[in-house]
Amino acid sequence: MPPRQGASVSRSSRKARRRGWNALKVLLLVGALAVGGGAFVLYPKWRSGPAAHGSADLTVRYRTDAPATGAAAKPWLEVINNSKKTVALSDVTLRYYFSADDASAYGSNCVQSALGCSNITAKIGMLTGSGPTSGHYLQIGFTAAAGSLEPGKTSQGIGLQLFRLDHKELNQANDLSFDAKSTHYAPSKRVAAYLGGKHVWGDEPSGSDAAAGQGGPLSVTAPAAAAPPAGVMFDDFSYTGPDDPALASNGWQVRTGQGGPGIKDTWSTAGISFPAEGTAKAGQSLQLQVTSDGTAKGTQQSELQTSKPYFFTGTLAARVYFSDKPTSGRNGDHINESFFAISPDHKSAQYSELDYEYMPNGGWGAPGPKLDTTSWRNSTNNDRVTKAQKDKLEGWHILMITAVNGSVTYSMDGRELFTSDSKYFPRERMNIHFSAWLVDLPFQGPRTWDMRVDWLYYQAEKAVPTAEVEKAVKGFSTNGTAYVNTVALPKS
Repeated sequence: MPPRQGASVSRSSRKARRRGWNALKVLLLVGALAVGGGAFVLYPKWRSGPAAHGSADLTVRYRTDAPATGAAAKPWLEVINNSKKTVALSDVTLRYYFSADDASAYGSNCVQSALGCSNITAKIGMLTGSGPTSGHYLQIGFTAAAGSLEPGKTSQGIGLQLFRLDHKELNQANDLSFDAKSTHYAPSKRVAAYLGGKHVWGDEPSGSDAAAGQGGPLSVTAPAAAAPPAGVMFDDFSYTGPDDPALASNGWQVRTGQGGPGIKDTWSTAGISFPAEGTAKAGQSLQLQVTSDGTAKGTQQSELQTSKPYFFTGTLAARVYFSDKPTSGRNGDHINESFFAISPDHKSAQYSELDYEYMPNGGWGAPGPKLDTTSWRNSTNNDRVTKAQKDKLEGWHILMITAVNGSVTYSMDGRELFTSDSKYFPRERMNIHFSAWLVDLPFQGPRTWDMRVDWLYYQAEKAVPTAEVEKAVKGFSTNGTAYVNTVALPKS
């Protein structure tokens, strides 16, 4: 997936202490020892916001519950319409300014919003002429579906996270919009707001927009993102880790329970991570890691699944990296790298399951490499139809399951692999899973396997060609949309 515009911006190290915000409204030289040298860095010149000269059309209120150092910055922002006119949120842009910790790239996500995180966009940019460490910002926008604010009304709180993609501790002490004392909502001039491209609230640094990562300059006048289509789920896996609150609020859960398949009762959160992905088309990927020393006690398997049965009919796609060999240790394991949809209850009378299972070294007595595509009707009596592709598949692939008009088609990179008929067509909604596990333990000794997922895309009820799936994913990326879920579930 192309990087969300500006989603990976490096920040040079420094130890300069931020002076008072008001003092930054004039040009201020701050002596600071840069890491590895004694260079001075220059803070930008700050311009007073419109409210300094009269009433502002918008007010931005801010709070945080995060300490100065930690896994992530956690700004909560609220937009209030002070004008006498109704304001479309799609015309509103916010900028949260931060400074730098060494050369890490950065990511962000939305944890909670009454507007729906599907309607929040986020990009990371920087300003020229502002020194190597200051002048970075998280730019927040709103899709056309975010609605509008009548005079005097509020967006309510928008919970965001900003974090390093190397997942090292983030230091906010020098972040220009951060205020450790603001643990309750209060107006903050440290966050700038723009309405229709016009600066209407807060103080902003001087300097022009510079290219951010590979995405180019960020604009406050660009058209807002369109409303997300109905019946779509998309995730580019921009998270801090398995305990990220956004992961749960976006409908995912990490498996830790008992049972199989594979080495029973070895499911662990330890293997789930979201590293920076330099070769994939996203700033981050989901990584599912399996580790073992050849004993059941020393084995950890990984699985991530949706917490609700979102998939029924339509097009389900994911960009997945299959591994043919371990990241470390001896090869030879019967590893299973899988992407599948399955009924929440395996005893259901309407049981449905649709699988991709890649086994580079084979398994259950069958040689590898092979990719099994399987449609199940009943798991108890082994009622299924399946077809194997006997190819080495190490690398990135777009896997698709298209379930429409009474048949299920499995395709990889636009090439049809297998079609099952109406007997094995889904009969009920299914959870979506990614899983990496070992069929057995054929030898002793430490080894590690890694499976990765760049993005997930689902369009309910419709057949979508591979090229159109890629186009949709690119569109979300360009807009700064990390997550969408407009799939309507039936009321229970």
